[in-house]
Amino acid sequence: MKIVVLAGGLSPERDVSLSSGCLISNALRKAGHRVLLIDVYEDILIEGNDFDRLFLNQVTENTYKIPENKPDLNEIKKRYIHRNSLIGRNILEICKAADVVFIALHGGMGENGQIQAIFDVMGVKYTGTGYVGSLLAMDKDLTKKILRQSALPTPDWMIFDNSVSEEKIIDLIGLPCVIKPCSAGSSIGVSVVKDRKDLNKAVDMAKDVDSCIMIEKMISGREFSIGILNEKPLPVIEIIPKEGFYDYKNKYQSGLTEEICPANLPESLTLKVQKIALEVHTALRLGSYSRIDFIMDKDEEFYCLEANTLPGMTPTSLLPQEAAAVDISYDQLCCKIVNSSINSTAKTSF
Repeated sequence: MKIVVLAGGLSPERDVSLSSGCLISNALRKAGHRVLLIDVYEDILIEGNDFDRLFLNQVTENTYKIPENKPDLNEIKKRYIHRNSLIGRNILEICKAADVVFIALHGGMGENGQIQAIFDVMGVKYTGTGYVGSLLAMDKDLTKKILRQSALPTPDWMIFDNSVSEEKIIDLIGLPCVIKPCSAGSSIGVSVVKDRKDLNKAVDMAKDVDSCIMIEKMISGREFSIGILNEKPLPVIEIIPKEGFYDYKNKYQSGLTEEICPANLPESLTLKVQKIALEVHTALRLGSYSRIDFIMDKDEEFYCLEANTLPGMTPTSLLPQEAAAVDISYDQLCCKIVNSSINSTAKTSF
C-alpha cells in the first residue's frame, strides 16, 4: 500500500510526533509498504503534481531524537511567515493520493479532531479515532464531564478564569493540586502545586500552552496506563519516575523513568482497571487504539486522568511496551493499526 505517515506540525508536541513518525515509517517500510513520511506544516513542491512518484522505497531509516526541552514554535513559523495555514502546500493532495494516512501527530490539530474532520470531508482513510472522539478526549474538561456522567472515576477539578481566587481554588480543590492546560499532552505546561505561593506561576506556565486551564485535585498513589487495541485492553503498565512526576523530560529522555509491564498488581485489580479503561475508551467514542492513564490511591481505587487518542510511538513510549508484553512487536503493532483503519467503515457518517 501507499501510506503517508503524517507527523510534525506546530503543536508543542512536535518533536515527539517526529520521533513517532520516524519509527512508524521505518516499521511500515519493513512490512513492504511504500511509505512517505511528511511534516504536515512543511510545503512539498513537486513538478507536475505527480504525487505518486513520491512514494518510493527508501533504503535508509528515519531517525529523530527528542530534545530535552519543548520546541520553539515561533522559530519554526518564521520559515513560512507569510502563510496562515497550519497545513503545508500539497500536503492534503498527497494524503489523498495515499491508500491510508497514518496520523503520527500529537497535540494540536492532530488530536483535537480538525485533521480528522478534513480527511472525512475529503474521503481520506486514516488511522485512529474520528473527529468526534478526538475532540472529546483532547479537551480534558469535556473528557471529565463525560466520565462523571458515565459514573467513571476521575479526580475533582475546576476550570480557571480571572474570577477564580486562590481562596476559591484551595476551598474547592485544595493543595496539593495539579494545574494543566485543558488541551495539551506530553505533560507540557503541567505543574504539581504544593504551596499556594506557587499557584500563579503554575497558571502562567499553563497559559503559555493553552488559554483554558484546569485545576485538578492531586491524587497521591501509583500511576498506571492501559492501551486499548481493537477493543481489547493490553497489559497494564506502571510508570515510576526516578525524580519528580511524569513530566515531559521524564517521558522522553531515556533512563529517567522505570516502566514495569505487566504491572505488579493482583489479578483482581488488573482486571478492574482494564475494565474501566475499556469503558472510558467506549464512552469517549475512541477508535481502533488509544491509551488511558490512571492513578491508584492508597485505598486501591483507580482514577482516570486522561485518554490519549494518538499515543506516543517513540522509543520510550508506553503503548509499544504494552503490546510487546503480549508478543506484538513494534512493526506488528503499526501494521495492526493500519489494517484496522483499512478494514473499518467510515468513522463518521454525514
